[in-house]
Amino acid sequence: METLIIIVLVVTSITAVTFIVERGLALRIKKVVPQALIDAVLNYGSSRDLQMLKSVCAQNASPLAKLLLFSTDHLDMPKSETSALIETRARYEISKLERGLVVLEIIVGIAPLMGLVGTIFGLIMLFGAMDQGAAQDTSKFAAGISTALYATLIGLLIAIPALIAWSYFSRKVESFAVRMEAICDEFLRKHYRTEAAAPNGETVPVRATAPPKLH
Repeated sequence: METLIIIVLVVTSITAVTFIVERGLALRIKKVVPQALIDAVLNYGSSRDLQMLKSVCAQNASPLAKLLLFSTDHLDMPKSETSALIETRARYEISKLERGLVVLEIIVGIAPLMGLVGTIFGLIMLFGAMDQGAAQDTSKFAAGISTALYATLIGLLIAIPALIAWSYFSRKVESFAVRMEAICDEFLRKHYRTEAAAPNGETVPVRATAPPKLH
């Protein structure tokens, strides 16, 4: 039983470190919301710039690029329908960004519990093996309790970094979601406004609005 608990704690620790590193690399801003795509949307003037935007998206593969490419494939639909489709697609992309966070959340819950199980099991074994002579040997008794408590300590040392990482990455995904929504909305607003021809045949000029920055 002791060996099993130790193995579970070690595996849990390795899993936590792996997902923290993997999510840290995957959730970098240049991997999710490249600056080149933001500039392309801000510089978008009319449907004549669609090919340029698609080219920039192809060169900067990212969740935002997928959303913009998806939106360019549905520009023949009314704006309200296109926006609804993009919202659905955005939820899918965000769920992919959240991949691995659920593992960290589980680790936050089970690591302290596994440590507590190890402590309780150790105390049960300690008291079960005690005889009158061992009870009088306080040094051995204290050493046994100390060893049992190490399991709880290890569980907490695993859970605390996992909790910090889970909270940080969850907030980061939320910020990315807001930013991507703002950028896609800016693109749709520009496209549908410029497509509405003015009486003289010219397109209506639009002003570039920068999306909210990540904190």
